[in-house]
Parts: sequence; C-alpha cells; structure tokens
Amino acid sequence: MCWTRKTEVVPPGEAMWKGGDTPVSEIMTKAPVTLGPADTLDLANDIIQLGRIRHIPIVDGGKLVGILSQRDLFGAAVTAVLGITGKTQRELLRSVPIREVMRKHLITIHPDASVRQAASLMATEKIGSLPVVEGGSLVGLVTQTDILRYVGREAL
Repeated sequence: MCWTRKTEVVPPGEAMWKGGDTPVSEIMTKAPVTLGPADTLDLANDIIQLGRIRHIPIVDGGKLVGILSQRDLFGAAVTAVLGITGKTQRELLRSVPIREVMRKHLITIHPDASVRQAASLMATEKIGSLPVVEGGSLVGLVTQTDILRYVGREAL
C-alpha cells in the first residue's frame, strides 16, 4: 500500500512531510493553564473537564515541578471504583493536594527543538505532552494534538 501526495507516490515507511524542522515554539500553547502543588484535585478536575485539556503543568515559585494528566487524575479517583459519587467524591478530591499525585519525573523540551524531535520523544516515552522549558522556566506546552494539527496543516 502506498500513500499518494498530489502525483507523487510515497512508499510506506518514508516520511510524508518535510516540515518537521519547525521549532516547537511555533506550535506550542504559549500560556498553558498551570496549578501549584498545594492546589487540590477537585480544582484540577474542574479545569480538565471545563477546559477540555488533558495536561496541567504544576509550577511552584515560577519553576516547573511536576505535571498532572487526566490519566493521573483518573488514577487518583479510586472513588469511582468504590462507588462514591457526587458530593462525597468532590470532598475526597478536595482533600488531596496535587503534589501527592503529580508526576515529578519530568521529560521536557526546549522551545528551539524541532517538531520532529518532540514527536519522536513523545512516541519513545509514550507521553501525550511535553512541557517546554527555557532557563528552568515553563514557557509553553506541546501536546499530541498540537503536533497532529501541525502535521494536518503541513503534511499534504
């Protein structure tokens, strides 16, 4: 099976797009929603649901200290397994600070790194987002969705 681009035939396994050298800074979210480690899971849950986002960088004193994903939040919500719902679930989430659930081992990328490097790193590490860090400070967030939108615009 071959993919076609205009009149050119692209064999399987060959790169379909050449634009992967674009810097991450051009496709990243420049002011991502952030929370602090002392904030609680109920706030994170509200932001994830209302903002339709899946990753929240955790910042303390201007420095990136962790990341909380929708998956981390679901993992923390043992309440669903226990059958706790509504007000009780919200109270339980309110009692858990983000620092107890966030991932502290961070994989980050520099804003000058290429989209190709970001995509490769995310695939290798099996992660859905990369905090973009420069000089120790969070400057953005690049997600699988950002990369797919970019590829959709540039690929064909």
